[in-house]
Amino acid sequence: MAKLFVTGGAGFIGSNFIRYWLEKYPEDEIINYDVLTYSGNLANLFDVEEKFGDRYLFVRGDIGNYLFARHLFDQYHPDMIVNFAAESHNSYAITNPGIFFETNVVGTQRLLQAALDAKVPRFHHISTCEVYGDLPLDSDRTFKEGDAFHARTPYNAAKAGSDLAVRAYFETFHLPVTISNCSNNYGPYQFPEKVIPYFAALLMDNKPMTLYKNSKNRREWLHVLDHCRAIDLVLKKGKIGETYHVGSGLEVDVEEIADRLLNIFGLDHSYKQYIPDRPGHDRRYLLDSSKIREELGWQSQVEFESGFAETIQWYRDHEDWWRPLMGRSPVKEDSWKTA
Repeated sequence: MAKLFVTGGAGFIGSNFIRYWLEKYPEDEIINYDVLTYSGNLANLFDVEEKFGDRYLFVRGDIGNYLFARHLFDQYHPDMIVNFAAESHNSYAITNPGIFFETNVVGTQRLLQAALDAKVPRFHHISTCEVYGDLPLDSDRTFKEGDAFHARTPYNAAKAGSDLAVRAYFETFHLPVTISNCSNNYGPYQFPEKVIPYFAALLMDNKPMTLYKNSKNRREWLHVLDHCRAIDLVLKKGKIGETYHVGSGLEVDVEEIADRLLNIFGLDHSYKQYIPDRPGHDRRYLLDSSKIREELGWQSQVEFESGFAETIQWYRDHEDWWRPLMGRSPVKEDSWKTA
């Protein structure tokens, strides 16, 4: 039996991970530690407490609160910390960069210190492909573990800082850590400020999708359950001190995302509206995920076409989930001004 301390578990990926883990490992327990910012949503876990009973506990708290985190570690003695907690919306990072560095860098450092002082046996940190910057659209390059960071936005930089903090606690203090950097995730329970649920919600409200001017910018898309499976393997088989990239290898540009949605909803191209790019709009990310595939045996299982269709159907079936969240985001995506 293992006890996991999951930070940011009321968010998109964290809540999917909690559900995945409790279903797969019926003897394990999870403490979900989340401060509940605007995008943290306990409705993501509406079924978990009822279904899993005393194997699941929610505690509201901030990763930047060293004393409270240390108290919880001493009280519950977790076997593993899985750190999803982060501010993650690039657009919000432009309007309020300070909170990204406070949460993602300072908060992660304080959580690491609490884990070190409490002698927690394992610390796994969730990161992003965006720490490496971006790639030209016509490039054949991919990001590899060990590549230099070249963050271009406050969010990217804050996540890069958190990765470096985790690495420093391993190298200097020998805290048993692993890191995983993932590509863009999609799936159920994603807050409707991110492109797929945001566009779907707009169309369900009979409103046009707001595409950035450079709509051919590409992302590598990974289903959230494939990401959960990868984290599982890293926790079970990953080598302490190592970083693992998690990506599907499939790239889709924003224009195609919009076209797929129009096809699903039976709408024409008049539902596409183009707006100025946000500052620092990255062109392309693509991870080399050969290490986790070859060393740990991971592979993506959800094919994008079916996964995308099932995801959109989930949002169509769960309007009661996403509708109360619309307007909660602190950024208005169609309000960018040209320089």
